[in-house]
Amino acid sequence: MTTTPSPSSHPTRIAAPEGVAPSAHYSHVVWGTGRFVAVSGQCALDERGEVVGEGDPAAQARQVFENLRRCLAAAGATFDDVVKLTYFVTDVAFLPAVREARDAVIAADRLPASSAVQVSALVRPELLVEIEAFAVIAA
Repeated sequence: MTTTPSPSSHPTRIAAPEGVAPSAHYSHVVWGTGRFVAVSGQCALDERGEVVGEGDPAAQARQVFENLRRCLAAAGATFDDVVKLTYFVTDVAFLPAVREARDAVIAADRLPASSAVQVSALVRPELLVEIEAFAVIAA
């Protein structure tokens, strides 16, 4: 499936370029023009710095996406503007919970490019998920 750029669609997503196997979980290519926004990796910490959902990857993923939403909003962006997400999980078995939390805030036809990496640990031992985001918003 190819998509041609349209001045009214921002950003542009290509789910699967010709010759590349499609994925139901991300777009292979996403681009846009405007102001670049980088959001540092967010973990399941509340506004007081306390862990939300200790031992629960689904609860942690929901908190991470809420933190991402707040960070994006601070830059004037929304999840519709996200072009890339990078997931860091301490166990790849947590990815379905992460996708469920993502799907609650990002429509299936707006999926960003993505990478997922299993790591041995995050900054605190009780944290299971960290996600960073890149967005492009109208200049």
